[in-house]
Amino acid sequence: MPTILPRDTNDTPIPAVRFKDGTARALTVTATSARNSTAFAADTRVISLYATGPVYIKFGSSSVTATTSDHYFPAGVYYDVAIGGGAVAQYGYIAALRVDTNCTLYISEKE
Repeated sequence: MPTILPRDTNDTPIPAVRFKDGTARALTVTATSARNSTAFAADTRVISLYATGPVYIKFGSSSVTATTSDHYFPAGVYYDVAIGGGAVAQYGYIAALRVDTNCTLYISEKE
């Protein structure tokens, strides 16, 4: 079946998703781990991230905490991340810790 969706390296269509209304967040990231205060919606499978400074990030439950041992996320990169779906449990929260200077991590849920 023809499609105009973007395709991966195996020429498989990648489903396009749109921003969910009312789910844009801005997380202030400092020397103390911070996380979103409200869980991602139960039907959210993808979030977009953009950080104004480099951060360490970790996904998990309402008690998740980021450390310097977690995933490095660079400044100035717009990136979509799958947070669950299907047979995989969904992550409800993201925690972030600054690498060197305070910054903002922008988070958008998609549907």
